[in-house]
Amino acid sequence: MMRLGLGLAACAALTACGSKGDRPATAAAPVTLDWRQVATDADRNRLRNWRQAWLAALTKARASGNTKALAAQGELFEPDRALADALPPSGAYRCRVFKIGSNGTATRDFTAYPWFECRVDAEGEVSSFYKTSGSQRPVGLAFHDSDMRGVFLGTMMIGDETTALDYGRDADRDMAGLIERVGDKRWRIVLPYPRFESMLDVVEIVPVS
Repeated sequence: MMRLGLGLAACAALTACGSKGDRPATAAAPVTLDWRQVATDADRNRLRNWRQAWLAALTKARASGNTKALAAQGELFEPDRALADALPPSGAYRCRVFKIGSNGTATRDFTAYPWFECRVDAEGEVSSFYKTSGSQRPVGLAFHDSDMRGVFLGTMMIGDETTALDYGRDADRDMAGLIERVGDKRWRIVLPYPRFESMLDVVEIVPVS
């Protein structure tokens, strides 16, 4: 069984939440439900500059000939799109990642990856989000921020790892994003300034059924 810990005093109370196949055991409801007291300084800064990341990434992607590819996804790539009920309910989902605006070693300004299986599970007053298979598996918690927005804080599991690093222990593994509903049963996690390859990552989330 995999285990996720947020590794901070605000989220010190961790419990195994039962086994559901390849589901990681995730953090119980934190002592504080204010994500600002959980996020690292670096991640608070990344989230604070979400609009700057959106605009810079979209400008770069369009300049390199990806306007049609971006438009094909409709509201998914509208920076200000945020509907009520920001957090997806518990259940099985299909997810896919888009990387927008090259950065570092990346050579493409727009990359769409294949769909993969992911899950959302209730963990008291927060929810867990995690990818269920693959060589790179995001796992973390979704915090309520407002009715129009949630915040994802987590880490990246790699290869055959069975235990996630504590959030905040390795900045290169830490993940921070904004969760928004952009359509009917369609959500996204927007990750501004990820550590590698892109200026902005967008994770699309839709129900399996």
